[in-house]
Amino acid sequence: MELRQLRYFVAVAEEGNISRAAQKIFLTQSALSRQIKALEAELEKELLERQAHSVRLTAAGELLLVEARALLRQAEMLQERIRTVGNGPRLRVGYAPSLSSGWLSAAIANFTQAHPTARVELFDLSTAEMLSGLEAERLEVIVTVRPTRETRGIQWISLRQDTWLLAVPRNHPWAKRSRVALEEVSGQSLLIFCQRDYPEYWEQLSAWWPTSRPRLAGEYDGAESLMSAVEAGMGVAVVTSRMSRLFPERVRFLRLSDEPGPLCVAAGCRPERSRDPAVGVLIEEMKRAAGEELVRKAES
Repeated sequence: MELRQLRYFVAVAEEGNISRAAQKIFLTQSALSRQIKALEAELEKELLERQAHSVRLTAAGELLLVEARALLRQAEMLQERIRTVGNGPRLRVGYAPSLSSGWLSAAIANFTQAHPTARVELFDLSTAEMLSGLEAERLEVIVTVRPTRETRGIQWISLRQDTWLLAVPRNHPWAKRSRVALEEVSGQSLLIFCQRDYPEYWEQLSAWWPTSRPRLAGEYDGAESLMSAVEAGMGVAVVTSRMSRLFPERVRFLRLSDEPGPLCVAAGCRPERSRDPAVGVLIEEMKRAAGEELVRKAES
């Protein structure tokens, strides 16, 4: 078998149609069909059940799809490792700006000083995208909210804890207050991060209002869009103290007198990558930078 043939087979299996797969990989339909038939001949097994306008995997095809994906992923990783020999490690980091601004850049700077040949790439992603990227080995490290539920195959290292604040428009009746009770918020229109991309955030909010919940006024996919909605007077939002430093002039941030438990910001990586010296040093720099940033905030 050739890796090229396995890539062709995976494309057909994922598309469920030889014609669409051929367009996707820039090959003629007849050429793709010949490659699949050659693969079947070599394996002496039928991999596809061919129908009028689609194909279905046989039992042998189902097995080959799983193994082919794993083999192709290993081949890509091998190519990447060979390309980077002598150039230092490549570390891809998924992060959320609303959780890591102010200290992540310092951590990266300190890390690259100690490892000048290393290449660190940052990706601004949602929690769901980070977890998916880590599972698919597209990322080495993620910085996000530590999930309350079990996450198999991920090792978590706590970096810092953030408190919760209520963001309100500057013309809101509460704007001159310094504190507000959580139960008072249940009478407000609530703006939140979308559940699909920020599941841990939703879990926290659901725990705070198990019965009498605020009226949901809108879901947003990022800090900028959420704060813009609050600024426009569309509602209020429960956010972390980190957000108050990102948007100090646009809205008012009030403390919650009956504040829920703090939000744990953590670095996650696959257990096998945690033994990589470069990954370990990078996470240690993250812990140090996050801790120093908290000290600076307390002193100010």
